[in-house]
Amino acid sequence: MLSAAWLRERFRAGGPAGAIAEPDVPAADLTPAAVLVPIVVRESGMTMLLTQRTAHLRDHAGQVSFPGGRCEPEDAGPEATALREAHEEVGLEPGQVEVLGRLPEYLTTTGFRVVPVVGLVQPPLNLRLDDFEVADVFEPPLEFLLDAGNHQRHKVEYRGALREYWAMPWKNYYIWGATAGMLVSLHHFLYAGER
Repeated sequence: MLSAAWLRERFRAGGPAGAIAEPDVPAADLTPAAVLVPIVVRESGMTMLLTQRTAHLRDHAGQVSFPGGRCEPEDAGPEATALREAHEEVGLEPGQVEVLGRLPEYLTTTGFRVVPVVGLVQPPLNLRLDDFEVADVFEPPLEFLLDAGNHQRHKVEYRGALREYWAMPWKNYYIWGATAGMLVSLHHFLYAGER
């Protein structure tokens, strides 16, 4: 079922609208941002290209994330931001990415309004990591990430309040927070109406 053709068809058909917000999102002044949700089309099966951020960064240090960042005034839109950031962070050439569409906006407690841009990526990947921002890249199977049985709800006490968040540990990587939330959003988008 998971194939490039099926993914293209799902995005042509559209999916649920409306933003997804983490708890306690600021009421105003969210910074526009975009990430690339890069699905790598490999002969052995589709994977998702994820990054692990370096430990010294001010925002989301050490976390697993999609390539992405703040929208700049010269960007033509979220797709341009996502492709530019993916090129800057991991050296992914924009010509290797077939943009399929967008997922619902994801509003973060850290003050970002993120547009997840989903794209198919054709190997070979001749990646060049920005060693200031990216400590590592890895590719979990897309099938694992889309399996609702791997979508865990975790809780943590933060500033005196109990918060819930999505997590999907894979091997030695802990995929959680906004990245895991966007992967759950991708699952809902692709399988809406199939239950």
